[in-house]
Amino acid sequence: MPITKRTDQRSIAIIAHVDHGKTTLVDHMLRQSGTFRENQQVAERVMDSGDIERERGITIMAKNAAVRWKDVKINIVDTPGHSDFGGEVERVLSMVDGVLLLVDSAEGPLPQTRFVLRKALEMGLHPIVVINKIDRQDARPSEVYDEILELFMNLGASYEQLDFPVVYAIGKKGIARTTPDSTEEDLTVLFDAILTHIPPAETNAEAEFGMVIRAVDFNDYVGRIAIGRISSGTVRVGDNVALIKPDGARENSRITKMSVFEGISRVEVQQAEAGEIIALSGFENVFIGDTIGAATLAEPLSTVNIDEPTLAMYFMVNTSPLAGREGTFVTTPKLRERLYRELRNNVSMRVEDTDSPDVFKVSARGELQLAILIETMRREGYEFAVSRPEVLFKRTANGDVLEPIENVLVDVPVEYSGTVIENLGRRKGILIAMNPGTDSVRCEFSVPARGLIGFRTEFLTNTRGLGILHHTFAEYAPYCGVISGRSRGALVNMEGGSTTAYALESIQERGSLFVGPGIEAYEGMIIGENSREDDLAVNAVRTKHLTNMRSSGSDGIVKLDTPRTMSLEQCIEFLEDDELLEVTPENIRLRKKILDTTMRQRARKRETVTS
Repeated sequence: MPITKRTDQRSIAIIAHVDHGKTTLVDHMLRQSGTFRENQQVAERVMDSGDIERERGITIMAKNAAVRWKDVKINIVDTPGHSDFGGEVERVLSMVDGVLLLVDSAEGPLPQTRFVLRKALEMGLHPIVVINKIDRQDARPSEVYDEILELFMNLGASYEQLDFPVVYAIGKKGIARTTPDSTEEDLTVLFDAILTHIPPAETNAEAEFGMVIRAVDFNDYVGRIAIGRISSGTVRVGDNVALIKPDGARENSRITKMSVFEGISRVEVQQAEAGEIIALSGFENVFIGDTIGAATLAEPLSTVNIDEPTLAMYFMVNTSPLAGREGTFVTTPKLRERLYRELRNNVSMRVEDTDSPDVFKVSARGELQLAILIETMRREGYEFAVSRPEVLFKRTANGDVLEPIENVLVDVPVEYSGTVIENLGRRKGILIAMNPGTDSVRCEFSVPARGLIGFRTEFLTNTRGLGILHHTFAEYAPYCGVISGRSRGALVNMEGGSTTAYALESIQERGSLFVGPGIEAYEGMIIGENSREDDLAVNAVRTKHLTNMRSSGSDGIVKLDTPRTMSLEQCIEFLEDDELLEVTPENIRLRKKILDTTMRQRARKRETVTS
């Protein structure tokens, strides 16, 4: 059958480390290609459509768009930049023929850059390197180019991939240049590089229709929408097709609606050919990795292997005294249904039932991915509790225990570098490289994933908020030994009621508070961090007893420090093995697993005797 090239199309994915400017660059590509009217009001980072994405300024879900340049349609996939969402990158790379690798001109290649580039090179994709933010005062484009070239060689790039074109950009202004000092003022250089260096897809329009589903969307009117790239053949609305699962199970269906991407919208079409990225309706039971093909297609098409999760948390029904007051969905069936529904769109996550019917084990790539799931469920009205994250170990055929190792890169001021090296050393970290700069030091470590749980807050405290920390999964290695947990205990409330300023004034001398006066608390709820290593039971609801006696100076003004406000990620990092995080649509509360103070102390004594 004849193989032809779709010269009227190019398909690219934009990959980079988090906050290197991918989505901002896509904004200007859409504007300068004529996708929007000149007077059209368009939000910044238009591809970040979710509320959490806009609030955090990061891309969580990969998204499709398309622009037209010189009568050629350029399909663009905007991918997440954080390693926790690497599964999103892996599944969409198979829909494209090339990648734009965006690298910050000051920070250079960071761990996620290495991760996504390795995946792209292994798949044989053609790269275009974009060195972005060349207008920064600390920009060093020449050195960054050398670092990128070295990275390509370390990752085993082919000779064709090593001969990559380089574009220098100011993504915020929509400027791309051939050299850092040239004077171009738009993205023409970038568009032309895509048309010149990204090869058109090689297709066979006369073969049987087949495509692998890379993303799934949902619409209230048409149900589940399957998104993917046609590998071969031609498809039309009304065609009878087969939905084939990876295990070979088949289900016959009919295409009721078909769309292609134009700009950031979808446009209905009646027919599409090989090489086109399309969205299909008419499938109720479609999932990522399934194959949709002609009714005569014998086997499922090959799919991409997604790296396994390395971290897990236990989700459970909220059992605190305040349970059921703030959430809409609070029961086990609702929680279970929502967690398993997440698997429909999230290929890198796993959900398992446990021995307890109220507890579910959720495995993911990292703390951030789990935190995003928790925050999303919270906003949807779910109320539940979660445990401390734990790493997922593996065993070899000989019975040896392996644990996940992370590649960690830190940029810290010179005066704090010793403290950071010492703290990571205590967490079984090994210093691999150290590159001093003008006023900061870049250190690369190999650290067990266990050692990074709860480290970020400590790191920011040690560096006075000036340090930058990045990490990504590297490999599984032999177990590194015991790693100590939190260095300070918790202040645990011992009675239910409303917190009072009178009680908190004396408690704050023992550590830092997480709550202020007038907050409803219960026995076993954590209200602060102790200044010592052990937990301390305190009474935060104690009131001052009234008497008939008057004394001079005894009724002074109560002075309370401002309570420490903890974000969701900070609360997750704070957790120890005997603690839970209570999550509701209105509040997040730290608590002990055993709420009763006496029973908790007895359990601790039994553990001490046993050990």
